[in-house]
Amino acid sequence: MLFANVCAGFSTEMANQVLFCNDNLPKTTANSMDNGSFRAAVKRVTPTVVYIATSQTKYKLYPNQQPNSIGSGVIIDSLGYIVTNNHVIEESKRIEVTLYNRRTYEAKIVGTDPATDLALLKIDAPDLPSVDFGNSDSLQIGDWVIAIGSPLNLKFTVTLGIVSAKARSLNTLNVEDAIEAFIQTDAVINRGNSGGPLVDINGKLVGINTAISSVSKNYIGYAFAVPSNMVKKVVEDLRIYGMVQRGYLNMKVKEIDNTIAEDLQLKSMLGV
Repeated sequence: MLFANVCAGFSTEMANQVLFCNDNLPKTTANSMDNGSFRAAVKRVTPTVVYIATSQTKYKLYPNQQPNSIGSGVIIDSLGYIVTNNHVIEESKRIEVTLYNRRTYEAKIVGTDPATDLALLKIDAPDLPSVDFGNSDSLQIGDWVIAIGSPLNLKFTVTLGIVSAKARSLNTLNVEDAIEAFIQTDAVINRGNSGGPLVDINGKLVGINTAISSVSKNYIGYAFAVPSNMVKKVVEDLRIYGMVQRGYLNMKVKEIDNTIAEDLQLKSMLGV
């Protein structure tokens, strides 16, 4: 049986270090595929992707910082605001963010939202490139999508896939009032990709890569991303209020299945 496994980072001791790309930041604007290639979108987005390493303080005789996990993130504002997954940075004592140009900064947590597994970080760095938000509601099944991140410590890796489904609920966040409406894709996502961007062929952010469905805890076919429209709402609230503002309706919703349709003598399976 497949199960949803949140692909949190892993200890940096488990993988060999890989050198970063060069120090030049390409400023190409992506419009569409270039002669069948996705290079324009990749050049636009890659400088906005960051590598995140966290550590915890562990006490023996003396306190010391121990490697905890790695993950990815994406810069959403030139002032240094970065979106990643909550599970990448939770319980961390120190968060280091490495940019595409190899510069490393210590990040501060602006706010977190376990219900969507999102977190907003901030670094003090000048004139940063930032990703443009796309409209995740406009995505259709079969559309191309590109994932960029640092899986298995392979920094700034690009994979390609299509949208396989929308509004997937995996019951994997294990928090009260979890909100799950994942974009499902077959772009390759592994541990370390968590928090990295999922973009369309124009280089617009359509999701934050969050989970994989696997029996081995490694990629075997499908990955899941938080839709960018949900990300935008969460980020705005975290930035303004430090927490997400939500209204609640005291009801539970269930999709109509064959049993319900027969019991209620429904003529259609549409609705909830």
